[in-house]
Amino acid sequence: MEFTVEAAVAALADRTNILVFTGAGISTESGIPDFRSPGGLWTRLNPDDFTLSRYLSDPEVRAKSWGARFPRLYGGSTPNPAHHAVVDLWKAGRMVGCVTQNIDGLHQAAGLPLDTIAELHGNADGIACVTCGASADVSEVEARWHGGDRDPRCTLCGGILKSTIVFFEEMLPGPPMEQAQSWIGQADAVIAVGSSLSVFPAAYIPLEVAGRGHPLVIINRGPTEFDDRATVRVRGMAGTILPQLVAALTAP
Repeated sequence: MEFTVEAAVAALADRTNILVFTGAGISTESGIPDFRSPGGLWTRLNPDDFTLSRYLSDPEVRAKSWGARFPRLYGGSTPNPAHHAVVDLWKAGRMVGCVTQNIDGLHQAAGLPLDTIAELHGNADGIACVTCGASADVSEVEARWHGGDRDPRCTLCGGILKSTIVFFEEMLPGPPMEQAQSWIGQADAVIAVGSSLSVFPAAYIPLEVAGRGHPLVIINRGPTEFDDRATVRVRGMAGTILPQLVAALTAP
């Protein structure tokens, strides 16, 4: 069963510590393709090339990864109305935090403070050594790559460099997960936006909030794994629906 924005407003009307959970679908209107919908990234790329074991073992995979990385992966993308709506909800004092599966940095670009964001799958803007953990200067690594070094190594220890995006087979970063768990305990509702809720363990986060008896509002173009658990399910584009919902929740 599908519901209206008005039903979502009613479900969240008295909630003041809303957890926002976002997936790739919140950024499609910024020109960034999602993964699993028709035309998504996994229809054009091989997910196996994004496993940690293949990246570490195959120089050609690393070279192809850097080729996709430079210039800046999402350099031409800007926040859309859905990202700004999340900021509006935070400014209104109705949001406990934003947990995102996205790596594009558009929540920060929209003006959401860093301490209100938990990036579960990393960020495309960073580079680090997988051996010593040292951060690498992105401009310096890019200059080396454009100079012909297709597999740039750490200048400190010679280890393999990798984007700070979390690859398949890789553990989710501890601090964002700890922050997310803290917000789960504080949240009195959750809005899941632009996610199929099919990637675990991240997808357990909205379910944990709902499991404590709090409203779960899902906004997504297609079906999700937890539609049967939703208090309200609104089908459509995040950039249209979320601003309407937040405007109604924050109206005087």
